[in-house]
Amino acid sequence: MRIFFIFAALRAPAVALNAAKTVLRVTPYPIDMLSTTYNPAEVEDKWYQYWMKKGFFHAKPTSGKEPYTIVIPPPNVTGVLHMGHMLNNTIQDVLVRKARMEGKEACWVPGTDHASIATEAKVVAMLRERGIKKSDLSRDEFLKYAWEWKEKYGGIILEQLKKLGASCDWDRTRFTMDPDYYEAVLDVFVDLYNKGYIYRGMRMVNWDPAGKTALSDDEVIHRDVPSKLYHIRYAIEGSPNEYVTIATVRPETIMADSAICVNPADERYKHLKGKRALIPLINRAIPIIEDDYVAMDFGTGCLKVTPAHDMNDYELGRKHNLEVIDILNEDGTLNARAQLYIGEDRFIARKKIAKELEATGFLVKADEYTSHVGFSERTDAVIEPRLSLQWFLKMDTITRPALEHVMNDDIQLIPPKFKNTYNHWMSNVRDWCISRQLWWGHRIPAWYNAAGDHVVAKTEAEALALFQAKNPNITAAEIRQDPDVMDTWFSSWLWPIAVFDTTVFKDGNAGNADLNYFYPTNDLVTAPEILFFWVARMIIAGYEYRGTMPFKNVYLTGIVRDKQGRKMSKSLGNSPDPLDLIANFGADAVRTGMLFSSPAGNDLLYDEKLIEMGRNFNNKVWNAFRFLKGLTVADIPTPEENATAVAWFDAQLQASLTELNDHFGKFRMSDAVNAVRKLAWDDFC
Repeated sequence: MRIFFIFAALRAPAVALNAAKTVLRVTPYPIDMLSTTYNPAEVEDKWYQYWMKKGFFHAKPTSGKEPYTIVIPPPNVTGVLHMGHMLNNTIQDVLVRKARMEGKEACWVPGTDHASIATEAKVVAMLRERGIKKSDLSRDEFLKYAWEWKEKYGGIILEQLKKLGASCDWDRTRFTMDPDYYEAVLDVFVDLYNKGYIYRGMRMVNWDPAGKTALSDDEVIHRDVPSKLYHIRYAIEGSPNEYVTIATVRPETIMADSAICVNPADERYKHLKGKRALIPLINRAIPIIEDDYVAMDFGTGCLKVTPAHDMNDYELGRKHNLEVIDILNEDGTLNARAQLYIGEDRFIARKKIAKELEATGFLVKADEYTSHVGFSERTDAVIEPRLSLQWFLKMDTITRPALEHVMNDDIQLIPPKFKNTYNHWMSNVRDWCISRQLWWGHRIPAWYNAAGDHVVAKTEAEALALFQAKNPNITAAEIRQDPDVMDTWFSSWLWPIAVFDTTVFKDGNAGNADLNYFYPTNDLVTAPEILFFWVARMIIAGYEYRGTMPFKNVYLTGIVRDKQGRKMSKSLGNSPDPLDLIANFGADAVRTGMLFSSPAGNDLLYDEKLIEMGRNFNNKVWNAFRFLKGLTVADIPTPEENATAVAWFDAQLQASLTELNDHFGKFRMSDAVNAVRKLAWDDFC
């Protein structure tokens, strides 16, 4: 942040106070001091362009200097600057500028993430405005439009970061779909497949009906939402006056039921063992089974088992060898197997089926209920459990170094309270679903023959050679590439390595000069919500491909909230536009203001008064310059009381520097900026 370094200039070279020589020397400083009020618009852009022109932000693998490296958490290529970015990038800028002042070869690598789901949604929306449907395009035609969108809008957030004053090494800007980066991702997929870590299998996955793609567990956000608990009667086959009642929040899935399950210890249902129940409205008979998985004290103690549409039911279905009946299309509408309300959206079907159950006497009651519902992290659609053939990465073995080295503090999480969260995630990790049913992204390097057999290879020629090793007569026309792309995180987990060298993932490559100098990086500044999404996976990749940590410290910022404690969002209308704040107050004022109240790992309660404090501090420093600029050159003996004052301030300065370095060492950014403010305002001025 520039204000730290403006204040550093107060001690050298513009003004030198030296008590020993008993002389006051004043030399000109190249800033227009006429205005009594600091005008950042006249200063910030001017000096930023000067810094850029002189290449002050560019780092080289220079021998004899200690490297200091930060890689930016790559914002989505669809993104625009928000308050969270302001906080995160301000902290990174403070750290990297401090390293430069300390004489280190400081490198801050910027870039963007291709964001498969979010970008594809943007492109589909753009095409819709032009009257074009994605379904009417070939893959290559769609990707042409996607690159057109990326070239037009994809660099917006990086330009906004320049307005913020971010001192990134812009010559090193990377994009996760750069050609060489793309190849690196393919190399990693092939390598991990050959090591036995990647496999293809039919598994229950999280399905996003809006994005029409599978998601990993980590891309699902769970929220409590008001709902209804429907109590529905199922007739017992052969006993027209006998019923069991089940409780469900999803009556639209009863047509996919494969069984009714009761606890074997539940005396209420002992007499139903071996009998069958009839699904209301469609009258299909299903077995009544027993399993101690069923909680006797929840609902009625009877559980409808729908293996195709519930993760737990799927496992129960496998245990009891039940039929899997999928009644939903990929967009969340009912298909022909549902028999009822075919083509209706699942939520509309829920209301209609509830009404029909009530009209036919099968609905006993509907209670108000709070459901724990999963939402897509990208599209905000309600997630559907779906049985699907996908690609997975085994996580039980490859994650072990990443867990060990965080828990023993080789890699420090700041604040350390997040170690518990990290430990929980990594100790209970599930296999990672890495395939996505999209076109924008890194295409899975797998190839199939007519029989459905597959090989994994980087190119079609390599795939054909693998097939021909088994069947010399097969031709290229008889094989096809997997249409899916990889999860976006499968490319960004390589970020700290691939931004420097994309060839290192091949056997025998020891890494280029940049990678061997700048890696491992020093500090990572990011948000706690992607601790597992991204941070843990980068650590996994670091140990897998470099045998060491990707970074030493992980500084986890809090969430920027409004004065009422609400998370800032466009929908609530409580988030200011960062660019408007910069235009009104100046970038330094905004960044200083945010740092006045930003303890690591704790949320920042945003108040415009903080920004005003930042502006006032900038103005105070400005007027200190104006005062010094206005002094006349003199050559007179320094009075004893002045020498004492100089000695006193020098002591204050040294004590403040010690305090400041201690705050930096402990990542206490708020304490650091307040220490600078106190020294400048209370002591120097």
